[in-house]
Amino acid sequence: MLAWPAPVCINILAVTLFFFIKLLDNMYLNWYFIIMAETEKILTAYFFKNDRGKMPVRDWILSLSPANRKILGENIKTVEFGWPVGMPTVRPMGNKLYEVRSSLSDGSDARVLFTIYKNSMVLLHGFIKTTRKTPKRHLDLAKRRMKIILDERK
Repeated sequence: MLAWPAPVCINILAVTLFFFIKLLDNMYLNWYFIIMAETEKILTAYFFKNDRGKMPVRDWILSLSPANRKILGENIKTVEFGWPVGMPTVRPMGNKLYEVRSSLSDGSDARVLFTIYKNSMVLLHGFIKTTRKTPKRHLDLAKRRMKIILDERK
């Protein structure tokens, strides 16, 4: 009987496992895109626009690395196609305010605060979370922007 040295067996096993995982990953991506292509959005995401025409959340997202933009975009897309979505992706903050929760590639956590208004997801404020509890200043800013949206649309 031919006995292979242990390092060779481990390498063969690692390569086989790598290709199997890639195959599963490709199968999942194909399935995901087929399903998503046939699914309509439940909500459409819009960026809050201030009185000067700036979109602070969009500008903040664009300031992030491409990998982190992709992570945030996928989580926002999950909400658009799957609303209502619960934890761990979305957490209700009270008073019609919600947060999209994203773990970024560098290990930090990002949050995008949003509200639902007439089948739309209005992205109000985004930030990198540095404390366990969401700082009051971030919540207050999102609530002020939400008030502007609700007052404007009346």
